[in-house]
Amino acid sequence: MKSAVRRSLMKPLQLNVFSLLAIAMLTTVVFGTANTFVDIGDKFWPSVYGPDDQRGAANQQTAEEVLSAKELIKEGKVYQLGRLYEHGMPLPGKRHFSLTIPGLPTGLPSGANGMVSNDELVSGEIGQVGTQFDGLGHVGKHIDGEHIFYNGNKLSDFGNPYGLEKLGVENVGVFFARGVLLDVAALRGADRLPAGYAISAEELRACLKKAKLTLTEGDIVLIHTGHGKLWMNDNELYGEGEPGIGLGAAKFLTDHKVSMIGADTWAIEAVPHEDPEQAFPVHQWNITKNGVYHIENLDLAELAKDKVTEFAFVFAPLRLKGATGSPGNPIAIK
Repeated sequence: MKSAVRRSLMKPLQLNVFSLLAIAMLTTVVFGTANTFVDIGDKFWPSVYGPDDQRGAANQQTAEEVLSAKELIKEGKVYQLGRLYEHGMPLPGKRHFSLTIPGLPTGLPSGANGMVSNDELVSGEIGQVGTQFDGLGHVGKHIDGEHIFYNGNKLSDFGNPYGLEKLGVENVGVFFARGVLLDVAALRGADRLPAGYAISAEELRACLKKAKLTLTEGDIVLIHTGHGKLWMNDNELYGEGEPGIGLGAAKFLTDHKVSMIGADTWAIEAVPHEDPEQAFPVHQWNITKNGVYHIENLDLAELAKDKVTEFAFVFAPLRLKGATGSPGNPIAIK
């Protein structure tokens, strides 16, 4: 059954793959400068928000941002962007997720009214499975024997097996901001971009031009690649690789001082990477150097289908003290 599903899902891609790869090869001709190697360096701190900052780009979530975002709500239509947390969903590496009801009912009859109750038991890397928000304690860089994270924080100073003592997701706060959808799949005329397809800054500019939009500080940028159509249809193919932004596109977004970048993929960035000797360099550029958050494994199909490109975006990470990330159900409202 899985092979049959894979063949059916691959058919639309096979029709477009050669043109997509040709377009990628011609990026420097059509759009200008291609993605180039960018390293965060060995001294990427202090943060522009101060040497003691633990919130990164969440500092841009101001009252003015909230008031501006609410003006984008014209119809009151709500889009749920979060995936179901369920058995069998794609999980990277050896991460796991389990939800059980320990005893049915969990709470036995009590009181004259015979009240009974059920409770769930959840185990797993709860901030790093399913729809997941990457906090500033998630990704760092190894430099001269130290593991350095956002704002120069050394893991040897703040690491704790029972929760990080700095950069925990509880520091982030709430996002109520302008959201922008950049539909790169539609720009390329594809149902799904192929794994390893590195989206360029020029393609993001082209999406913005097509939508007649410009980016502003504090924006939430969501990128539709079509990769999400594999979710729970072909999990193996979903996890083998993905399209995503390259380093040039990442720099374009951080230069515009966005607060968060999301996608219908599990890592936001192209996998395999542009430079095969690098390991998740976009994560390091966005999170470790610039304090810009990721929100991964989003369901963007309905937004893309309705051609919604600008909306109010709402998300509140769980206040998990010392956690590296958070689950949740972000929403878009138009």
